[in-house]
Amino acid sequence: MEYKKISFEDIKNNNEVKTYIKYADKVMEAMGYTEHSFAHVTKTAVNAAEMLARLGYDDRTVELARIAGYMHDIGNVVNRHNHAHSGALMAFRILGEIGMDPEEASVIVSAIGNHDEDSATPVNAVAAALILADKSDVRRTRVRARENTVDFDIHDRVNHAVYESDLILDTNEKTVTLTLNIDTSQCSVMEYFEIFINRMLLCRRAAEYLGLEFKLVINGAVLL
Repeated sequence: MEYKKISFEDIKNNNEVKTYIKYADKVMEAMGYTEHSFAHVTKTAVNAAEMLARLGYDDRTVELARIAGYMHDIGNVVNRHNHAHSGALMAFRILGEIGMDPEEASVIVSAIGNHDEDSATPVNAVAAALILADKSDVRRTRVRARENTVDFDIHDRVNHAVYESDLILDTNEKTVTLTLNIDTSQCSVMEYFEIFINRMLLCRRAAEYLGLEFKLVINGAVLL
């Protein structure tokens, strides 16, 4: 069987993928979670691909990271619980049906299935880049407009407090640093650290897979 070299544009323009991203975000909104729609998955795709490109990975691996980043949250259309596993199975079917080489599809599927902090392991470079790109997307624009409601919980407050964020890769020092500036009138630095400690530890493991040291800097203070 002759397989197709599926591109990021193919996936981005795929109506089924677009529909699942849209409805996955509706599920997340109904469950009270932050934005997980096109803004988030596009940012994740771009940052994951850029990281691997700057680390010297080949163009095709970079493209697979871009695809994995864009598709990584489609499992939320089923449920937030085990969404990485649901999304991996959905991606497995979609990529198979459009004719992607199983070798390449396997890389994407395993990356998607290993991006959630409850069960993730950086099993390959694409998975590691996806983890770092996904978990570093912390910004107040992801918070739904419900500041004055009871639904505005501590996760919303912590995300809303972040008014600047950047993921900085230093290829010379071999470090990747998540730098955040937080409005401490909304939450303390320790609240952020307590809420997202498991995500940050996963980022450290992902960085180590790529031969990097992960650092977390909040308001100028090095926490990791």
